[in-house]
Amino acid sequence: MLAGLTACKKKGCTDPNATNYNSEAEKDDGTCTYDSAVGNDIVVSSNITTNTTWTSDNIYILLSRVTVEPGATLTIEAGTIIKGQAGSGANATCLVIAKGAQIIAQGTSSNPIIFTTVADEIVQGQIQSPNLDPTLNGLWGGLIILGDAPISADNASVQIEGIPASDPNGLYGGSNASDNSGTIQYVSIRHGGANIGEGNEINGLTLGGVGSATTIDHIEIIGNQDDGIEWFGGTVNVSHVVVLNAGDDAIDTDQGWAGTLSNVVIVNPGDECFELDGPEGSLLASHTIENAHVSANDASGLVDLDDNSLLSLGNMYFFNLTTGQDFDQMPIASADGSCTFTGGFEAVIPTGEAVSDYFKDGSDANTTSVNAGANTVGATLSEFDGWSWSALSGSLNF
Repeated sequence: MLAGLTACKKKGCTDPNATNYNSEAEKDDGTCTYDSAVGNDIVVSSNITTNTTWTSDNIYILLSRVTVEPGATLTIEAGTIIKGQAGSGANATCLVIAKGAQIIAQGTSSNPIIFTTVADEIVQGQIQSPNLDPTLNGLWGGLIILGDAPISADNASVQIEGIPASDPNGLYGGSNASDNSGTIQYVSIRHGGANIGEGNEINGLTLGGVGSATTIDHIEIIGNQDDGIEWFGGTVNVSHVVVLNAGDDAIDTDQGWAGTLSNVVIVNPGDECFELDGPEGSLLASHTIENAHVSANDASGLVDLDDNSLLSLGNMYFFNLTTGQDFDQMPIASADGSCTFTGGFEAVIPTGEAVSDYFKDGSDANTTSVNAGANTVGATLSEFDGWSWSALSGSLNF
């Protein structure tokens, strides 16, 4: 006989405004769906074809893949919250800035712009989610910015990953190195990475062929199912970045990106802390990554390079390492000598292990073992104070 059986409440949708609200659910699992706006929220389901402004007194709900089409500019006021509907495959929601369009998303250190999921109960004036954990991912898509700058691929212009091949607004790459896709500053992107097909997820922030006249700084990616930020060629410079709990790589570079990433903090990625691939076409462009705090935690590896990766690395502090992680090889110099290793690695090596257990193929010669907190290189953590969930939650208290 069975006796003393008790019901065990499961996760589900706890939002009574959702179409799949479950009164028996004990905890929200991020699956809530909505047919229309909730309260004073504004639903966005069509492409943006004229200059448009999203204001901070509204919450904007993306019901589908929404594209700012060529010739149009989307301006987002500081403090604005944008929430993506749940969905995958053809129904994956994301915001795409097409080649020839612009986004002006200028948050501030006191009023960041937040991209998140409709499952998030966050409202204006809040920075930390009141109901979601920063590890939750895949609940919507992400932000994709495409430009006309050069890429190293089979063709001068190709289709970005995460967007169906049938959508012409997914093309990126060209010949204008100084192309301008706009400005994004003090922007937090959370809980994204929806899968549109096998092995085809959306990054937190995707930069395809974005040009050097574009301004990107003070960016936070939290809990994205795929990469935190991925560059596909282009020439844009990016600074003051924090990536927390990426499901795949925290930082991924491809197709001859020719910019600089500076002042970056990485915490607990699912795969590589950095995956830095070489050119895929005839264009031999190189990039620079410098001034980084890298808390590896459960990452599969530290830095993964191709045999033809062209880049400069310097002033990086690696800590919270786990046996089996490694920096797999040194980057190579470009033909003109402009892309060389700049050194300055410091690492907290677990007791009983050696620098060479983690830093391979010559990188050990450029790495100094230090005690935790005794680093002299790395990121300036104060750049993330006040506006980022990562800092406010204590995730950057190293």
